[in-house]
Amino acid sequence: MKKSIGVNKRDNVKEFEQADSTTVSVDCVVFGYDGYGLKVLIMDCTMPHFKGYDSLIGELVLKSETLDEAAKRILQYWTGLDNLYLEQVKAFSDPGRHPLGRVISVAYYSLVQIDNYKIDPQLKDRLRWADVNELGQMAFDHYDILHSCLSTLQKKIREKPLGFSLLPKKFTLIQLQNLYESILSIELDKRNFRRKLTNLGLLIDLDELQQSVNHRPAKLYSFDFEKYRKKKSKGNLQFEI
Repeated sequence: MKKSIGVNKRDNVKEFEQADSTTVSVDCVVFGYDGYGLKVLIMDCTMPHFKGYDSLIGELVLKSETLDEAAKRILQYWTGLDNLYLEQVKAFSDPGRHPLGRVISVAYYSLVQIDNYKIDPQLKDRLRWADVNELGQMAFDHYDILHSCLSTLQKKIREKPLGFSLLPKKFTLIQLQNLYESILSIELDKRNFRRKLTNLGLLIDLDELQQSVNHRPAKLYSFDFEKYRKKKSKGNLQFEI
């Protein structure tokens, strides 16, 4: 009879003690939409190796917290906002990604309505919104992290009503289409886009028109999140844009 292959606990402990020290960080990609294009909240990197480069919002994970707790803490500190949509994307573990040592970063992305958010005056010298398509080389591997999160958002926005988290509660159909086009970097057929939205049955016609605009006012709508949750819980909803 073959002997079972086991793992010696002492060997495990010894291997762990001899392993190189590794630190874990969280980097947050905060997406926003200003009515014209998709933005990301960035900061100026102060580390000498990357001084002057654009950087994402990120910090080391504390020993006492989980990854999700760290992401929420970091976002709350830098934005002052709670209860943001938050999704973990992937880990970045290139051994040479950080100049000071072995740091594995776990990337998250969140969504913010720019119209309802003002950067803390004390942080204005460090934080700013930048157009996603205008960012070039960034500190560390943050360019790769940004675009990995963007790819995830582009996929998920077709499957979930994430886009409505970036719009005001009342919006026009053209505003909604412009948002999707900005995120997906494509031009959508107007008739087909509106047909898909109508078939979902999740838009509420508010029987209101835009106010104080220098063009023909358009009808205003809102998204029926309650109806969406009910349909989803019953398993009879296929959200697809």
